[in-house]
Amino acid sequence: MNSAKLLRAHQAQVQETDWGRLTWFASGKLGNSGTMTMGRCLIRPGQANPRHSHPNCEEVLHVLAGRISHTLDGRQEVELSVGDTIAVPPNLVHNARNIGAEDAVLAICFSSPDRQTRGE
Repeated sequence: MNSAKLLRAHQAQVQETDWGRLTWFASGKLGNSGTMTMGRCLIRPGQANPRHSHPNCEEVLHVLAGRISHTLDGRQEVELSVGDTIAVPPNLVHNARNIGAEDAVLAICFSSPDRQTRGE
């Protein structure tokens, strides 16, 4: 029988970086999802996460707060603000830069419970 798997707020995995913070709420590693990874990305004003790609999954980003410029494949830049969503296919090099005066907060989901990252 399948059962729901609860992760309490204090059990979330937090990764502090020099540009912001990643907080993970669901993944295979956390033991509460066998099909996806879900988290929140915070990018401080004027900062950007490193250019990277995900060889084994699609990434969907949804802007909860702030404004970002998302660079795709080093050539195309797309500006996103609150309520905007972008889906990034596997292996496409991308990164987000906060272009606003407040923290940018993104909901992030991956189509794998074991998100792999290259170039981070």
